[in-house]
Amino acid sequence: MLDTYAIRQTDMPEEMRLLLNQYPRDGWEAHPGFRDKTRQWLNAHRGFRMLAERVRLDTEALLDKEIAADDYAARLSLYGGRLVGNLHGHHGWEDRSYFPELSAAEPRFDAGLEVLEKDHADLDAVLDAFTRQANRIIKLTSLDEAQAMEEAGALHGQSQAIEAFLERHLGDEEDPAVPIILHHRLRG
Repeated sequence: MLDTYAIRQTDMPEEMRLLLNQYPRDGWEAHPGFRDKTRQWLNAHRGFRMLAERVRLDTEALLDKEIAADDYAARLSLYGGRLVGNLHGHHGWEDRSYFPELSAAEPRFDAGLEVLEKDHADLDAVLDAFTRQANRIIKLTSLDEAQAMEEAGALHGQSQAIEAFLERHLGDEEDPAVPIILHHRLRG
């Protein structure tokens, strides 16, 4: 299922990583320029990773018959809905506000901006397929539980794809963005 989606395999342009050498990840929180807004942004990313994992683990529990189908449907509606809705809102905000701010402060950020924006478009396609499949399973749970169980296998693959996509993409956003913020003392 992972090969169904175009998860970028190439590294970000080297220009995007220049400040990371000066501001390595393990020193971010101790830096005096690390502020609440940056922490909130990183926490949002952490939350997306956790939601994606929760959806995958719940789907595995359903497939292993460790959770009832109606309980699964309720959890999928809640956690899947949060994941999709919050990711769409977050990426829209990044494209409209956050990325332009980083670009204005550090022109080297532009080298990978197009890559990150394409990632957003590619992830939107994955999330759209996930939403359609999740909605189908939720409906089938009350109509034909056996078919809902069959359909859950496809959703499991999609949830794995979302996790893989987020792992790649969010790290590629964080590695240039936080050093730019620290270097230029942005988002105070």
